[in-house]
Amino acid sequence: MDPRAAPSDVDRAAQAIRSGGLVILPTETVYGLAADAADPKAVAAVYAAKGRPSFNPLIAHVADLEMARRIARFDPRAEALAARFWPGPLTLVLPVADERAVCDLARAGLDTVAVRAPAHPLARALIAAAGRPLVAPSANRSGRPSPTTFADAVEETGGTAAAALDGGPCGVGLESTVVALLDQPRLLRPGAVTRAQIEAVVGPLAEADADARRSPGRLARHYAPSAPVRLDATSPQPGEAWLSFGPGGAGPWNLSPAGDLAEAAANLFAYLRAADRTHPSGIAVAPIPHEGLGEAINDRLKRAAGFVG
Repeated sequence: MDPRAAPSDVDRAAQAIRSGGLVILPTETVYGLAADAADPKAVAAVYAAKGRPSFNPLIAHVADLEMARRIARFDPRAEALAARFWPGPLTLVLPVADERAVCDLARAGLDTVAVRAPAHPLARALIAAAGRPLVAPSANRSGRPSPTTFADAVEETGGTAAAALDGGPCGVGLESTVVALLDQPRLLRPGAVTRAQIEAVVGPLAEADADARRSPGRLARHYAPSAPVRLDATSPQPGEAWLSFGPGGAGPWNLSPAGDLAEAAANLFAYLRAADRTHPSGIAVAPIPHEGLGEAINDRLKRAAGFVG
């Protein structure tokens, strides 16, 4: 368990969950705003706190595969992916097994449920203490960059939370990969678990279009700072903040001086927020390679710029 939080902090947070309250929760991906997945009033409070459209489904976070099997129907492909990547930053969209365990509002009225087992010890401790699946969308106002530090999470939605757990900076820094397993496997949202890693387990992935509405994070303008974002820039224009990448990158916000995509992913949202706080005319971002984890980074950047539907 993270040394910043004591067992008594987890107990208080679990009591807040059981009472219908919201909790700021660290995961390995980003900080979440957690609530009881079965409680429609608590889920509605999450939507209200985030200003999130109710048609955008939420992920149910579970302690382990046993809890996941109670809320979703697993086929051999899902079992194989869970065995390979859980606990970790992979969400599976599956047919719902128990509509009461993850309420209709959390599923956005769909007959499927998005489920994952997070790896962060505090997230796992809270789910176990609460004894139920938790929705925990990123703890930001809807459309804003996701918080990857405790301070940013509290600044965004802390005023709506009954408790908050400080787990330090998030190690991954991007929301989970989302894969639908309804007919053909489909990559709905890229993340730290890459396309190649998934295909090594379940074979080729189909295009997301048919099941895109079943995933969070699919709005055209999402993860966005207040300033407009300009992608694939070779240098900043006057008044722009500059997010560089790679050796020799200038400015205070080099996503990775070593050109490391994992480091860039971990820094992305924090640097977008830091740049935005300087009130620039825009934020210019250097080109990011598209392979591997770069697919997920570029997905978030395109949505921040409003280019992806």
